[in-house]
Amino acid sequence: MPIPPFLPGLELSRRFYTEAVRPLLDEALPGLPHSAARLGSGSEVLGYDTPRSADHEWGPRLQLFLHPEDAETHGRRLTARLSHRLPKTFLGHPTHFARTGDDPGTDIRVMTSTEGPVHHRVDISDPGTWFTMQLGFDPNQGVTTADWLATPTQRLAEVTAGAVFHDGLDLLTPARTALRWYPREIWLYVLACQWKRLSQEEAFVGRCGEVGDELGSAIVAARLTRDLMRLSLLMNRRYPPYSKWLGTAFAGTPQGAALTPTLTAALTATDWPTREHHLTHAYESIATHHNDLAITAPVDPTTRSYHSRPFRVLHSERFTAALRARITDPELLALPDVGAIDQFVDNTDALSTPALTRGAMDAIEA
Repeated sequence: MPIPPFLPGLELSRRFYTEAVRPLLDEALPGLPHSAARLGSGSEVLGYDTPRSADHEWGPRLQLFLHPEDAETHGRRLTARLSHRLPKTFLGHPTHFARTGDDPGTDIRVMTSTEGPVHHRVDISDPGTWFTMQLGFDPNQGVTTADWLATPTQRLAEVTAGAVFHDGLDLLTPARTALRWYPREIWLYVLACQWKRLSQEEAFVGRCGEVGDELGSAIVAARLTRDLMRLSLLMNRRYPPYSKWLGTAFAGTPQGAALTPTLTAALTATDWPTREHHLTHAYESIATHHNDLAITAPVDPTTRSYHSRPFRVLHSERFTAALRARITDPELLALPDVGAIDQFVDNTDALSTPALTRGAMDAIEA
């Protein structure tokens, strides 16, 4: 098939709902209360899709939300009706999604043509079930401290970004508003724990290099760079996405635009003193931004020696202590400095499974 001009996925999905799905829904069940959106996984949800994104899990697709009883009564019939009545292409894009491999445990699909009914990606559910599948809880029933801390920032980004095309149920907008950003004290706790991560490895760039391990020094520098990028996003009240889009999201912040050359220089340095030099500049810049936020008493943003050793560090634990001093919630004060789930778990399968993330946080709280 000829390749149509690239249209951002959110706009494609919006038009697909308005011009193709909504008319069929109104024809089949006039006046049925519903909401429609494009949320969840997918580069287009975060606004990062490109023509390359069309090779899998991208295309005319959306979520259609019904009240639980309506989803139970009408969901399968609507799914079948759409399979038979949707156009086989929309704005030049196939509406049929075929599985890409033979593994029955993997359901990755790609747009392709078909002569029969389309396997469409209009996913029908009720909001409570969908949010619980994505997050492990329904935000319309309230969001607890445990809910916040057990949810990876990638998942929070996926449900608060994207677009709502119609909210006839009046449930998507309140849920997304509730999740827009952490409550203040949880934010302070997450920031404190991110500074703690930095403090634990700052001196290792020089220490590895001192014994001739430039590769080890470079690996530590890369870990610190990642933590600095995530910290900067958190300070800018933006949920850090997973690794594929971390640099893109970071570069979109004021600090990211300024620090990208510095951090790039740190990562490409071939000796530890140069690596350390660029990292100390980044430390001081991020520390200054912390003071600009005025969320704690001012903390000296300059680097200094690591005790009696000749390595320049920020002693980032000072920022952890300053943030901890502003927290009054006993539940947060009782927690160790491990933070939210993706500050101490770094496994894709685990972070993609709410039962595992919530189990890990239960263990921390215990």
